[in-house]
Amino acid sequence: MRFMRETSARLLTLLSLLQARRDWPGQLLSERLAVSPRTVRRDVDRLRELGYPVQAVKGPDGGYRLDAGTAMPPLLFDDEQAVALAVALQMVVTSGAGLEEAAARALTTVRQVMPARLRHRIDTLQFTSVSRGPATEQVESAVLVAVSGAVHAREVLRFDYVAPGASPNGSPRRAEPHHLVTWGGRWYVVAWDLDRADWRTFRVDRLTPKIPNGPRFAPREVPGGDVGAFVEARFQGVRGPDGWPCRGEVILDLPASVVSTYSRDGMVEELGPDRCRLVVGSWSWAGLAAALGRFDADIEVVGPPELRDAFARLSRRYGVAAGW
Repeated sequence: MRFMRETSARLLTLLSLLQARRDWPGQLLSERLAVSPRTVRRDVDRLRELGYPVQAVKGPDGGYRLDAGTAMPPLLFDDEQAVALAVALQMVVTSGAGLEEAAARALTTVRQVMPARLRHRIDTLQFTSVSRGPATEQVESAVLVAVSGAVHAREVLRFDYVAPGASPNGSPRRAEPHHLVTWGGRWYVVAWDLDRADWRTFRVDRLTPKIPNGPRFAPREVPGGDVGAFVEARFQGVRGPDGWPCRGEVILDLPASVVSTYSRDGMVEELGPDRCRLVVGSWSWAGLAAALGRFDADIEVVGPPELRDAFARLSRRYGVAAGW
């Protein structure tokens, strides 16, 4: 049994390597897998028997190449690949890119051919994508699965949490996890903090789950009933659903496609091929004016007056800084 597990794991690793680059010298594969060239040849034969079109590559060193097959062979996933696949397909489902239905079908199809253990991981990994952005922090898949599992099972999450400026060892926390969300390239868990008797958003990359989880809890409804609106409001510095404390409207001499790329939570309206309207918010009027200045284009302030005043103050400061 142990031999079979080791062989299966090695086949999975070999398949991953063959998918990572076009050609692999046989000796290099042998070194990466820490086995003899003869064992590599046997493993390649096993992959061929499973339906993977592995071709021999001629040359001084010899080698192997994974060609595109006419039919889809059996799928092999390790735990991290299963988690990555579930995350990626769920992201597409909520992306608004026109592929939502196809992504949902793909996730269902792939789930059906996975072992029960991996199907369970996919089933428990449910999350809400509130605001997209490039990944800014690494989150271990095991931590993501542990947190999503607690959300799915409605079990109290016990964990050590490293808050900004706090001890690097973290402090013990207990919370009822209700939603796993992504916002601005980071993972968060929206939870009811049992020690502070209030709703909190915890960064997943800063927490270390403790095993086992605590007792089961009855689900609560987040304030306002919409987890997306709740998270947006929390990160915009307010408790209510009204959004940023400072919100302004301008017209920019830039294409809407360019502006929308850099205004993640702003509303962009095309007014012409090189002109658009932008409504966006910030923590302060000065911060909003400075953020709009980064577009390096002519700006017409529509309102409110506070934004126009902020531009005037920054103009005076920048003039002094330039020695005018």
